[in-house]
Amino acid sequence: MTGPGIREYLQAVQGALEQVDAGALERAADELYRAWEGGRQVFVFGNGASAALASHMAADLGKLTAPDLGQGPCVSGARRLRVISLSDNVPWLSALGNDVAYADVFLEQLKNYLQPADVVIGISGSGGSKNVLRALEYACRARARVIGLTGMQPQSEAMKPFCAVLVQAPLEMIEQIEDLHVIFHHVIARRLYARVREAR
Repeated sequence: MTGPGIREYLQAVQGALEQVDAGALERAADELYRAWEGGRQVFVFGNGASAALASHMAADLGKLTAPDLGQGPCVSGARRLRVISLSDNVPWLSALGNDVAYADVFLEQLKNYLQPADVVIGISGSGGSKNVLRALEYACRARARVIGLTGMQPQSEAMKPFCAVLVQAPLEMIEQIEDLHVIFHHVIARRLYARVREAR
């Protein structure tokens, strides 16, 4: 099975970037800003490459909203975004997957932590990851604010009912969707960084 050539691949990504809904990216940044402002918790998760992006997002969003970074063990009143990746606790993930069901590895973690008005970010390139969808459904029922990152594969429609903000990569090839998701994260993170700096 062959894929597109290098030039075709890059052109597809470039063309998709021009079609991205910038308003959805702004709304995602708005949700995170309100979470920072209100001291709410942010949870992010996904599988495979999306798990790696969840870790990346937690690192960047936490660091970029830390005004007292590097000041040592002094106690600071500076507000930081409280963000964690649910994809990172391997013992808990494997225990839940083994003892309960892999479909519930994010859902069961959220039950321990999630409070109304917290923000949940679910990442699924296909939009059809059962464990992501079940966690998003729970987040909706728990009155959290839900952001979804997905692509344009047919099953991505399954995420829409649960998301206050759905940011879609206008592509169907999973690798290209993942390419855009990294860009989406960086755009949202830098927008949040700018807004937090303005507010201080």
